[in-house]
Amino acid sequence: MKFISTRNINSITGFRTAIFTGLAPDGGLYNPMEDYDLGDIFNTFNGSASFKTICRSAALKLFSPEIEKSTVESIIEKAFTFSPKVHILDKKISLLELFHGPTCAFKDFGAAFLAASMEELLSMENRKALILVATSGDTGGAVARAFFKKRNIDVVILYPSQRVSPLQEKQLTTLGHNITALEVKGSFDDCQRMAKEAFLDRELKEKINLTSANSINPGRLIPQSFYYMFGYIAYKNSAEDIVFCVPSGNFGNLTAGILAHKWGMPASRYIAATNVNDVVPEYLKSGLFIPRASITTLSNAMDVGNPSNFERLKALFNNNNQDMNSVIHGEAITDSETIQSIREVYERYGILIDPHTAVGYRAARNYLLKNGRGKILILATAHPGKFTETVYRATGIEPEVPDTLKMLMDRPKRSIIIDPSIEELKTFIFKHFV
Repeated sequence: MKFISTRNINSITGFRTAIFTGLAPDGGLYNPMEDYDLGDIFNTFNGSASFKTICRSAALKLFSPEIEKSTVESIIEKAFTFSPKVHILDKKISLLELFHGPTCAFKDFGAAFLAASMEELLSMENRKALILVATSGDTGGAVARAFFKKRNIDVVILYPSQRVSPLQEKQLTTLGHNITALEVKGSFDDCQRMAKEAFLDRELKEKINLTSANSINPGRLIPQSFYYMFGYIAYKNSAEDIVFCVPSGNFGNLTAGILAHKWGMPASRYIAATNVNDVVPEYLKSGLFIPRASITTLSNAMDVGNPSNFERLKALFNNNNQDMNSVIHGEAITDSETIQSIREVYERYGILIDPHTAVGYRAARNYLLKNGRGKILILATAHPGKFTETVYRATGIEPEVPDTLKMLMDRPKRSIIIDPSIEELKTFIFKHFV
């Protein structure tokens, strides 16, 4: 599998290089160089196919022969000890539950694949690496858990102080060992900027094997396309068009769905569901992309005012607004609508959902009111037990916290507070990892 930079189509590299560099040398993001034909997967498998079987088939088509078949199969086996589940709500709407992994969030899938890939390849090459990742909520927890005690790998997580939920913070700050949490006095956009500046810093690159586990890393992005394939195959016997509704913040998740679409998955439409940080829905309406400072909302993992993956998404549509509009529909949802949606889903279907999934639910309902056609599969991105206060506020019911998260609550928080500056980040990295 070859990758090209979003800023220079002549900047070409393979999978191994792409996952260990994160960003292209010109500062662009890596996209697959060509549209692979995975049509056989959608034609061959039916709803009884296991997630791991679908992943293995897709990964072998994408990554071999650069990665040996036995290595690809080992990575899939180690990474995916958990699976998505389809939960039917009614004749028009279902949930693709992506919170059955170790940190109860969709980012477990990409993080687990990337961690297994890096550990496998580093051990073969006898090298070490430092992972630097910025998080607005669930990414850091998924990365911390996936890379915990992985051989030859250290992890540094940047997260915005007082802007993640208490449980999300526990996931970032309680593991120790090879995981270090840096609490940044700023926003997620500050954290993301610091990470990007670090990856482009010549002095850092010369002295340490620095890479990312954010969705800017193609090794985390590509496997997220696998659960779209699983969801489509489980849903494909529907007589209606299939529409994916994607709660969106940094837009890596939606980008993964578009990759699956380009590789032959015949979904008819994608809904980009955002909170009031709606720079992408605004772009779809106006053709103008105007980044701005993020606004704090109840769906905090989506509080992104300058989504880095949008550069990748635009490149996939050749920077053509009309082409993107033909595939993606944008919806922006307020906090009050989020609360109403959590309450509505509980009263109508008897289940609890988290605020990010609630944004997707309201966007799906709005889409059906406007368009009528299609069966919608909403990506349920996090377990409601990670957002007990918001769910209780909406329903009067306190969701059960999963056992994998309960065990973290009594562990002491360990974080290092830093200013939102690349200089302070560099000083820390040089002191502890060089």
